[in-house]
Formats: sequence, C-alpha cells, structure tokens
Amino acid sequence: MRAGLAFLVAVVAALVMCAAPASAAPRPLPVVYDFTAGIGAELADPGGSLPGTNDYGCRPTRQHPRPVILVHGTGGGRQTNWATLAPVLKNAGYCVFAPTYGALSPVWPLSALGGLGPKSESAWQLATFVDRVMAATGARQVDIVGHSQGTEIPTYWMKYLGGRGKVAHYVSLAPYWRQERDSGDARSDAVTQFRRGLGIPAPPRPECPHCVPPPDDLTFNQAVRQPTPYLPGVAYTNIVTRDDQIVTPYWTGILDGPPGIDVTNIVVQDGCAIDRSEHASITSNRRSAAMVLGALDPDNAPSVPCVPVAPYTGG
Repeated sequence: MRAGLAFLVAVVAALVMCAAPASAAPRPLPVVYDFTAGIGAELADPGGSLPGTNDYGCRPTRQHPRPVILVHGTGGGRQTNWATLAPVLKNAGYCVFAPTYGALSPVWPLSALGGLGPKSESAWQLATFVDRVMAATGARQVDIVGHSQGTEIPTYWMKYLGGRGKVAHYVSLAPYWRQERDSGDARSDAVTQFRRGLGIPAPPRPECPHCVPPPDDLTFNQAVRQPTPYLPGVAYTNIVTRDDQIVTPYWTGILDGPPGIDVTNIVVQDGCAIDRSEHASITSNRRSAAMVLGALDPDNAPSVPCVPVAPYTGG
C-alpha cells in the first residue's frame, strides 16, 4: 500500500511538472561587430530603439544593480551608435538604456542625428533621461558608457545639473579630455545664436534643487574640463585608439586623475597591433567590448581578445 501511494505521488508530481511549463531563459541577442549595422537598424525601425534597450520594465539584478546608459557621439543616435555594445551588455545581464540627445528636429530622419544642438541643452536632456531611468528601475546609481561627445555631455550633467553621486562607473570611448574648444563647441554656439536671432526660446528646464551654476566666465568645454573632468567616488576608464582620425592626437583622451580618484587609461593597440579600430569602430569590436565589460564589472572581467579590427566597421 505504501509503495502504491509513493507511486501515485510520483505520477502526480510528474504530471504537474509537465502541465506547468518552465519559463525559458531569454535567448541571447545576436551581436554584429560592425559599426555600420546601427545605420541598418535605424532604417529598419525609424525612430525606434535597439532590441533589449530602453525597456522601462527591466529590473537590475543583484549581480548588475545599475542600469547602463549609452551616450552617443556627434551625429549618432540611440540606434546608430550602439548596434554592437547594446546587445553585448544586454546579454551580460545589464538593463541597457540609450537616448538620442541634441537632435535638431523631432522629425525623422533628423531626429536620428543627435549631438548637433547646443551642448548645454543636450546635458539637460541627458539629466531628464537618467532621472526617468532611475525612477523606473529603482536604481540608486547608473553606469555611463559614452563615445566621443558622449564622454563630455555626462560630465557636465554630473558637475552642474544634479548628477553628482548618481554614477558609479564612467567608461569613455575616444574621449578628448585635453582638447581645447573644438568644432562641436562652435556648432553649439552657432545653433544657440541662430535660435536667438529667430526669437526661438530655449527649451524649458525642470526644477533642479541640486544644480550648481557653472562659472560665468567658462565655456562649455572649460566647464567640463576645469579644474578636472573627474569627480570623487566614480571609477573612470578611458579607452582610446592610436588610429583615431577625429580626436587628434589620440592621447588627448588620456588623462590621469587627481589624488584619490580612480582613472584607468587604455590604448587598444597596446599588446595588439592588429587592432586598427578608429573613431567609429572603437565602439564595435570584440576587444573594446571586453574592455567595457571589464570596466563595468572588474571582479568578473572577461579576457580581452586580440583580434583583427578593421577601420570604420569593426571586427
């Protein structure tokens, strides 16, 4: 009788397990190591977001408690800049978010071309975006991965627009910390003057009790860099390439931190001469992707491969 009861219990348990399908683990997103893949993604889904990004239902895990904010460069956007790193980070278990800031028009295709408007307005847009991400995910901090102009916009937000203390890791791809005023600053000022000439008011700015006014005598470039672009409590990683054709010389992105601030400077060709990544493809290859993962989670850093990386596309 006991044997029969045990058999019955086993049968029932098996039927319950068969009737209640186990929740399948999500399939990894495909990763294309090609910078131009982002252009195809934008054309296929105008104004959209890359798969796995900007999911406001995503909840950070104990292993990865901070959402990662991807901040594109000049002329880039939330899709065009991140076709490689967005799925890499999502597959690693992060909540991944990416704005398009600084577009000159809300109408596509101009809406997909970011980083062209006044830089101070772009910093406000980023501030609003990050606050929304933190509120939706319940995260107390975020991590930043920026490319080119996207390395300085977050710094302005952190220093002046209430972002201080909200960032744990700050990874910069092709930064230019030691570069003086550039064409982006000139364009930013020109757009501002053009709007003023037409009587177009600046976009309204939200309440910001923790904002700190930048010094009146400093340009945007100077406000970001003086006396240092680095803030206490943030782990910084700068990843640069000797073949950068936009940030020249490339070493303007290499800047040590003041005492007490953790800054790691990496040149992707050190130890790997076959890496020919330049300003675009530094975002779109296996080697840089591994470096970014290691910067965000040093205790579980993957090995960094040495693979051929082509200019302009990646590898």
